[in-house]
Amino acid sequence: MSRLQVVSGKGGTGKTTVAAALALALATEGKRALLVEVEGRQGIAQLFETEALPYEERKIAVAPGGGEVYALAIDPERALLDYLQMFYKLGSAGRALKKLGAIDFATTIAPGLRDVLLTGKACEAVRRKDRDGRFVYDHVVMDAPPTGRVTRFLNVNDEVAGLAKVGPIHHQAQSVMRVLKSPQTAVHLVTLLEEMPVQETADGIAELRAARLPVGRVVVNMVRPEILDGDGLELVRSTPRSAIARSLSGAGLGGARRGGHAERLVDPLLEQAEEYAERYALEQEQRAALGELGLPLHELPLFAEGMDLAGLYELAAELRKQGIA
Repeated sequence: MSRLQVVSGKGGTGKTTVAAALALALATEGKRALLVEVEGRQGIAQLFETEALPYEERKIAVAPGGGEVYALAIDPERALLDYLQMFYKLGSAGRALKKLGAIDFATTIAPGLRDVLLTGKACEAVRRKDRDGRFVYDHVVMDAPPTGRVTRFLNVNDEVAGLAKVGPIHHQAQSVMRVLKSPQTAVHLVTLLEEMPVQETADGIAELRAARLPVGRVVVNMVRPEILDGDGLELVRSTPRSAIARSLSGAGLGGARRGGHAERLVDPLLEQAEEYAERYALEQEQRAALGELGLPLHELPLFAEGMDLAGLYELAAELRKQGIA
């Protein structure tokens, strides 16, 4: 099992929710997981119903079996100050640079540097060991940028190639890439059973593979329950209207005494069945398209009333059940 689990996906697919559930699943049975946010949206804090995450690792949940989930919202400015202190021992001079706006300037003219700092912080957590030589975290889960930007975000070595050929920045990028392109890392893509997210997932996988970044699994999120399969839908289409009306009447729907009342329910019922059939056919097409990608495929259910902390634990249990964690 890879120690750095990167989770990406098209906006609206619920990638942050999946990343949070994955961290909980990985922390089960006494393990420790770090959940890292790099986009500054504080989505993790909202999911775990806690206050905004600071720029420090903080325990936010206990997993089944006594495991622990920590979280960190990486701030590029603070990460750059850490970097300056680590390599140049700037101390208070680094803080002065922040006040002067030099840090914003640096990360604006060299966006690749920003990505090096963000990914570097996560990779440092992957490598970190305690005094006894054991890894501090069993797993690090990164809630990464959306699919359209994730390859460029992770491929920081190419991004800084023109910025620094030698020196600390170059060595930092090399160090990050040794983790990101190794078996220690897996990049998972979250999608929905809809044409655009599936296509973006396929494109994202192709880009990751071209950059030689390790692709992990595809997670289909928010899957609606299957009410009828193909055989059931065919049975509905082939059943005479009169038989449907009698069944409705026999069930006490539309009035048990007069079949005419039940007759009025047949058309709306068949319309709903046809709408469901169209959606079912489209979802089957998208499942087939995802199956052609040649990656392990997992499905997570839709929570019709929205996601809460209890639902997050349910998703984590489902991920464990499906063997992704």
